[in-house]
Amino acid sequence: MFTTLESPAEPTAVGVDLGSAGTRIWASGCGTVHVTNPAVPVARGSGPVVRGRITNPDSMRVLLSGLLNDPRRAFPPGAVVVACRPVGGDPRAEPALREVMTTVFAPQRLLLIDTVRAAAIGSGVAPGPLLIADVGAHLTEVAVLARGATVAAHRRDVGLHDRTGGTDPDAPIVAAVSDLIGQVRRSRHRPETVAAAVRAGLLLVGGGASRPGLGARIAGAAGIAVRRPPAPQLTAVRGAGLAALAAMRRGALRP
Repeated sequence: MFTTLESPAEPTAVGVDLGSAGTRIWASGCGTVHVTNPAVPVARGSGPVVRGRITNPDSMRVLLSGLLNDPRRAFPPGAVVVACRPVGGDPRAEPALREVMTTVFAPQRLLLIDTVRAAAIGSGVAPGPLLIADVGAHLTEVAVLARGATVAAHRRDVGLHDRTGGTDPDAPIVAAVSDLIGQVRRSRHRPETVAAAVRAGLLLVGGGASRPGLGARIAGAAGIAVRRPPAPQLTAVRGAGLAALAAMRRGALRP
């Protein structure tokens, strides 16, 4: 599914969130979010992104190029692009992400941002230590952020696509988020900041945040207040786009 541009304005900043269940692109000058389902046929029926890694770069390039080459959605080369990546991801996966972004977008500048940081930016949360959980199709990430930096972070290779078919399909996700919050709480790095973030409650984002009752289940299991922003599945791509705008403006201020 594509969201069509309302105007042919040329974007100068682009945010990209490549997920297992969907690829989202935000572009300045367009005032809209583009959403597409990456159901590209690949080996073993999987998509081009699995567990936060691009497993089929060719399919990912075809998917993105098909979107960007549509005249109604033409993104000119030379934009500042910020792409999301999983927190604590495999560094061996980064070259594939950079190669796909560079080939497809031909950016003036390419930056990577942890998905949890992008989601925090896109949520417009108040300043201060933040405990955030991002539940996606294949990944669950929990982190404490403060002053734009990651204080503590953990991830689990489980998400919405791993729900069981029994009477309690959300049990694996509830258990994963609760366990990851426990790991964050036990962090020895900046314990005062971690404690302050936990006291403020959990910000739940990602596609999982839209699951009915999931926030309440996590609150009960982890013993913590849980809140979610509007359109939680889009916070990461919006935050990446805002980060791209900020990078573009900083560049414009340089002599």
